[in-house]
Amino acid sequence: MSTENYDFDPARLRCLDLNKLVVFVAVHRARSASAAARMLGVTQPAISNTLSDLRLFFGDELFVRRGNRLHATTQANAIAALLERSLHLLEETFNRFA
Repeated sequence: MSTENYDFDPARLRCLDLNKLVVFVAVHRARSASAAARMLGVTQPAISNTLSDLRLFFGDELFVRRGNRLHATTQANAIAALLERSLHLLEETFNRFA
């Protein structure tokens, strides 16, 4: 992930809780709000509320329910790829320096 030509906008990011991004990645991996809730030790309604917030933030449905599975939209797959790398870098930074 290149940071060249990236204009960091703290005001835009300030309104988003990092935990919501962790929830997004968990749902993307699990393909289920209930399974993501178990992974994270939170309730399924908390996951659903977070997904609602993220849908507004990203302006996309993100996940579509088919049967008992959640299927990621094209945009959600693109977001997940970037978030996986970004969260990995954050975790690596915390592990090294915190």
